[in-house]
Amino acid sequence: MSTVLLFNASHEPLGRVTFQHAVRMLVREVAVVHEAVGERMIGPYQWPKALRLVRYVTARWLHRPAGWTKRGVLVRDGHRCVYCGAHATTIDHVLPRSRGGDWSWRNTVAACQRCNERKGSRTPAEARMTVRGRGPWQPTRAQLVQLAG
Repeated sequence: MSTVLLFNASHEPLGRVTFQHAVRMLVREVAVVHEAVGERMIGPYQWPKALRLVRYVTARWLHRPAGWTKRGVLVRDGHRCVYCGAHATTIDHVLPRSRGGDWSWRNTVAACQRCNERKGSRTPAEARMTVRGRGPWQPTRAQLVQLAG
Protein backbone atom coordinates (compact mmCIF):
# COMPACT_ATOMS: atom_id res chain seq x y z
CA MET A 1 0.00 0.00 0.00
CA SER A 2 1.47 3.35 -0.97
CA THR A 3 1.83 6.26 1.40
CA VAL A 4 1.67 10.01 0.89
CA LEU A 5 3.79 12.58 2.75
CA LEU A 6 1.80 14.99 4.88
CA PHE A 7 2.95 18.56 5.58
CA ASN A 8 1.48 21.10 7.96
CA ALA A 9 0.18 24.41 6.59
CA SER A 10 3.58 25.86 7.56
CA HIS A 11 5.32 23.30 5.26
CA GLU A 12 6.84 21.31 8.15
CA PRO A 13 6.62 17.51 7.77
CA LEU A 14 4.02 15.77 9.92
CA GLY A 15 4.34 12.18 8.73
CA ARG A 16 2.80 9.81 6.21
CA VAL A 17 -0.79 8.79 5.49
CA THR A 18 -2.16 5.98 3.35
CA PHE A 19 -3.20 6.82 -0.19
CA GLN A 20 -6.87 6.21 0.68
CA HIS A 21 -6.64 8.61 3.64
CA ALA A 22 -4.97 11.19 1.39
CA VAL A 23 -7.85 11.02 -1.10
CA ARG A 24 -10.39 11.40 1.71
CA MET A 25 -8.51 14.48 2.94
CA LEU A 26 -8.64 15.99 -0.55
CA VAL A 27 -12.37 15.32 -0.89
CA ARG A 28 -13.06 16.85 2.55
CA GLU A 29 -10.88 19.83 1.52
CA VAL A 30 -8.69 19.69 4.61
CA ALA A 31 -5.57 19.31 2.45
CA VAL A 32 -4.29 20.30 -0.98
CA VAL A 33 -1.82 18.55 -3.26
CA HIS A 34 1.64 19.85 -2.40
CA GLU A 35 3.46 17.62 -4.88
CA ALA A 36 1.84 15.49 -7.58
CA VAL A 37 2.93 12.36 -9.45
CA GLY A 38 3.36 13.56 -13.03
CA GLU A 39 0.13 14.22 -14.89
CA ARG A 40 -1.84 11.39 -13.27
CA MET A 41 -5.28 12.23 -11.95
CA ILE A 42 -7.71 10.60 -9.56
CA GLY A 43 -11.07 12.12 -10.39
CA PRO A 44 -10.72 15.91 -10.35
CA TYR A 45 -7.54 15.77 -8.21
CA GLN A 46 -3.90 15.35 -9.13
CA TRP A 47 -2.37 12.08 -7.95
CA PRO A 48 -0.80 13.09 -4.61
CA LYS A 49 2.81 12.39 -3.70
CA ALA A 50 2.67 14.94 -0.85
CA LEU A 51 -0.22 16.82 0.79
CA ARG A 52 -0.26 20.10 2.69
CA LEU A 53 -2.92 20.83 5.29
CA VAL A 54 -5.10 23.87 4.65
CA ARG A 55 -5.09 24.89 8.33
CA TYR A 56 -2.16 24.80 10.72
CA VAL A 57 -2.25 21.93 13.22
CA THR A 58 -0.34 22.24 16.49
CA ALA A 59 1.78 19.14 16.68
CA ARG A 60 3.32 19.12 20.15
CA TRP A 61 3.25 15.34 20.11
CA LEU A 62 5.93 15.40 17.39
CA HIS A 63 8.49 16.64 19.89
CA ARG A 64 7.99 13.78 22.31
CA PRO A 65 10.34 10.80 22.22
CA ALA A 66 9.46 8.28 19.52
CA GLY A 67 8.43 4.77 20.44
CA TRP A 68 11.04 2.12 19.66
CA THR A 69 10.63 0.14 16.44
CA LYS A 70 13.06 -1.82 14.28
CA ARG A 71 12.18 0.43 11.32
CA GLY A 72 12.81 3.49 13.49
CA VAL A 73 16.31 2.31 14.42
CA LEU A 74 17.13 1.68 10.74
CA VAL A 75 15.81 5.14 9.79
CA ARG A 76 17.68 6.81 12.66
CA ASP A 77 20.95 5.23 11.54
CA GLY A 78 20.31 5.89 7.83
CA HIS A 79 20.08 2.17 6.99
CA ARG A 80 23.86 2.05 7.47
CA CYS A 81 25.81 -0.31 9.71
CA VAL A 82 27.24 1.66 12.63
CA TYR A 83 30.31 -0.60 12.65
CA CYS A 84 31.40 -0.68 8.97
CA GLY A 85 29.06 1.66 7.06
CA ALA A 86 27.56 -1.02 4.78
CA HIS A 87 23.82 -1.30 4.12
CA ALA A 88 22.14 -2.42 7.35
CA THR A 89 19.26 -4.86 7.51
CA THR A 90 19.46 -6.07 11.12
CA ILE A 91 19.35 -4.60 14.61
CA ASP A 92 22.22 -5.17 17.02
CA HIS A 93 22.07 -4.84 20.80
CA VAL A 94 25.07 -2.89 22.12
CA LEU A 95 24.71 -4.72 25.44
CA PRO A 96 23.57 -8.20 24.29
CA ARG A 97 20.17 -9.46 25.42
CA SER A 98 21.89 -12.49 26.94
CA ARG A 99 23.57 -10.07 29.35
CA GLY A 100 20.48 -8.10 30.25
CA GLY A 101 20.36 -5.67 27.32
CA ASP A 102 16.92 -4.37 26.42
CA TRP A 103 15.02 -3.32 23.30
CA SER A 104 15.55 0.43 23.66
CA TRP A 105 16.84 3.32 21.57
CA ARG A 106 20.00 3.61 23.64
CA ASN A 107 20.88 -0.10 23.38
CA THR A 108 20.11 -0.87 19.72
CA VAL A 109 21.85 0.14 16.52
CA ALA A 110 21.56 -0.74 12.83
CA ALA A 111 24.07 -3.34 11.69
CA CYS A 112 24.81 -5.37 8.60
CA GLN A 113 24.42 -9.13 8.88
CA ARG A 114 28.19 -9.69 8.76
CA CYS A 115 29.03 -7.31 11.64
CA ASN A 116 26.07 -8.52 13.70
CA GLU A 117 27.29 -12.13 13.43
CA ARG A 118 30.90 -11.10 14.07
CA LYS A 119 29.94 -9.25 17.26
CA GLY A 120 27.76 -12.10 18.53
CA SER A 121 26.98 -12.00 22.26
CA ARG A 122 29.79 -9.61 23.09
CA THR A 123 29.93 -5.88 23.66
CA PRO A 124 31.54 -3.79 20.90
CA ALA A 125 34.66 -3.32 23.06
CA GLU A 126 35.01 -7.07 23.61
CA ALA A 127 34.60 -7.69 19.88
CA ARG A 128 37.11 -4.89 19.12
CA MET A 129 34.50 -3.03 17.08
CA THR A 130 33.91 0.70 17.28
CA VAL A 131 30.61 2.47 16.84
CA ARG A 132 30.91 5.08 14.10
CA GLY A 133 29.34 8.50 14.41
CA ARG A 134 26.91 9.46 17.12
CA GLY A 135 26.09 6.02 18.45
CA PRO A 136 22.70 5.04 19.86
CA TRP A 137 20.38 7.94 20.78
CA GLN A 138 16.65 8.45 21.27
CA PRO A 139 15.05 10.57 18.53
CA THR A 140 11.81 12.53 18.74
CA ARG A 141 8.94 11.73 16.40
CA ALA A 142 9.72 14.88 14.40
CA GLN A 143 13.35 13.79 13.92
CA LEU A 144 12.25 10.38 12.65
CA VAL A 145 9.82 11.96 10.18
CA GLN A 146 12.55 14.29 8.96
CA LEU A 147 15.11 11.47 8.64
CA ALA A 148 12.62 9.24 6.79
CA GLY A 149 12.13 12.14 4.35
